[in-house]
Amino acid sequence: MIGDPQTEITQLLRQWQQGDSEALETLMPRVYNELKRLAGSYLRRERPDHTLQSAALVNEAYLRLVDQNQTQWQNKAHFFGIAAQMMRRILADHARSHNAEKRGAGVPALELDEALAEAQTRNIDMLDLDEALGRLEKLDHQQGKIVELRFFGGLSIEDTANVLNISPATVKRDWAAARAWLFREVGARRKV
Repeated sequence: MIGDPQTEITQLLRQWQQGDSEALETLMPRVYNELKRLAGSYLRRERPDHTLQSAALVNEAYLRLVDQNQTQWQNKAHFFGIAAQMMRRILADHARSHNAEKRGAGVPALELDEALAEAQTRNIDMLDLDEALGRLEKLDHQQGKIVELRFFGGLSIEDTANVLNISPATVKRDWAAARAWLFREVGARRKV
């Protein structure tokens, strides 16, 4: 397959979706470095003594992605959005298991990137953010998906719009509303 890498990855995703296991074997080396970059981005936000390494996070996400046989892969951006969701859940599960005895003691603080915290840098507990995002997804599923794709998946406005099949203007509007809602939610929990 020669041509545009994005088109090639989309074709491999669709072939994998149709049951071609060789497509998955061809796909993974092509997306591994980007998955590792995404994992590294997540882990840089974690506490310094975090026990997961980038490769381990990628491998765990890979195992979960392989089980996504019901997913209707749309394109490369959709794949990385799902991968980001898997990594977010793995890290949240990891944080829960390591902090089950004492809520808050040693919980990793995430520094929200400029896209989420334009006005100022804020440190946010991974578990608080994950719980708040879960509540947002129940209130407004689309806004929850936008946060997941933009913040956790690192997708652009255009790629997010493409994955969700909505306009970029809708993504911008919902992204702004979701950020404000999350700041209120996480801030309210920190004051308790």
